[in-house]
Amino acid sequence: MCVGASLFMLSACAVGPDYNAPQLTLPSQFTNSDAQVFSANQVETTWWRQFNDAMLSNLVKQTLQHNNTLHIAQANLLQARALYMNSALNFLPQITSHTNFTEQKRSVGALNNRAFVPRELSLYNAGFDAFWELDVFGRVRRATQASHHDVEAITASLHEVSVSVIAEVARNYLELRALQQQTALLAQSIAHQEKIVALTQTQVNHGKGTQSDVQLRRAALENERAAMPDLHAAIAQTIHRLSVLTGQLPDALTTSLQTPKALPNPPAHLLIGSPAALLKRRADIREAEHTLASATERIGVATADLFPRVTFIGSLSLESNTLKGLAAPGAESYSLGPKISWAFLDLARVYARIEAADALAQASLAQYHQTVLNALEETENALVNYRETRDKRALLARALDENQHAHALTERRYDVGTVDLLAVEESEWRVVQRQRELAQTDALLMNALIAVYKALGGGWENVPEQVN
Repeated sequence: MCVGASLFMLSACAVGPDYNAPQLTLPSQFTNSDAQVFSANQVETTWWRQFNDAMLSNLVKQTLQHNNTLHIAQANLLQARALYMNSALNFLPQITSHTNFTEQKRSVGALNNRAFVPRELSLYNAGFDAFWELDVFGRVRRATQASHHDVEAITASLHEVSVSVIAEVARNYLELRALQQQTALLAQSIAHQEKIVALTQTQVNHGKGTQSDVQLRRAALENERAAMPDLHAAIAQTIHRLSVLTGQLPDALTTSLQTPKALPNPPAHLLIGSPAALLKRRADIREAEHTLASATERIGVATADLFPRVTFIGSLSLESNTLKGLAAPGAESYSLGPKISWAFLDLARVYARIEAADALAQASLAQYHQTVLNALEETENALVNYRETRDKRALLARALDENQHAHALTERRYDVGTVDLLAVEESEWRVVQRQRELAQTDALLMNALIAVYKALGGGWENVPEQVN
């Protein structure tokens, strides 16, 4: 296969299969890419800036600099690059230096009564040893290429971590603002319920209605009051999460985030790109592809053991029985020669390793296809969820508008004396309930929006690959 002159080349050929990227048939656009909501233009990589919220942008910046999960991924990448460099250096001779001194005294019996041979002997030795594998069948090349793909896979893993971390920061920040809005609306609702209880009690005192009406109103009031501690706990926990995501103690951001702020509006159209672009952008798909490529190259590493391995071993040293003698003429010595090793008596184990490497490549191929399907599924689910939540919000906004019109009519009727103040308070309370429902849906819409951005896989382009 690789004979003759190829023995004098660094790498004449490489046994084993060459990696070829899997060919996939994909639709030209996403199934749920409603043109009224989504645009097929290129995805915005710094999507969090579309909210025009300086606090959110600053939190993302802090996260990219100080998040410990990112630091772990960055350190793993540095390790992979170092291992790749170590593998690439196998193309070059391995040279080591040595220095040793030996003091020997032999027994009289070992000398066989030869008086002219000294019993004591000192030997000084200093020099270099060299080892070089001639990569005739591509074992070193395949191993180096596999290591290179390992680096690319871990780089993609870093990008995947960064996408998840950025999305988690944005989701928690927007959830915090939604919780603060819901807390304010709940406080309004409680205030209206308190007025309703007082007005109902007044009516009962004047002989209109029964005490059970008051008890029912009070029960509704206490039920709403009971919801407030949950909101306070959720706000505190969300701030703690954001603090830790930015690499700080849990209460570090309490002061800066505790002041309520309105939720930003989502963009009118989302830029989602195409399924083909998704394959190139999604970090988990790129990681799976490079893992497949690495596994394919390692089939060649195992296959190379079917053939002889040619190495050259040499040494250059100075030897003398005195330390000064190392510098004297004639102290030099050297050795150089090839070594051919071949596991022809152990080929069963070699074939077993080849089969294992091939099975790993098959599993990696299946994992790649599954990763692609999972990515497409996640994206389609995120798109349809965002679209339907957006439609739900529009319907709730209409319901709120109807309640506000009804409340305005109730106030007019109160002005002319056809209804009492209790009816006005109840009407206004219903308006607040619709506002609360709308605020809760706004939170769901923001979660759905972040899920879309995360599924599209953008954001890793801004992540440093070195540990800060």
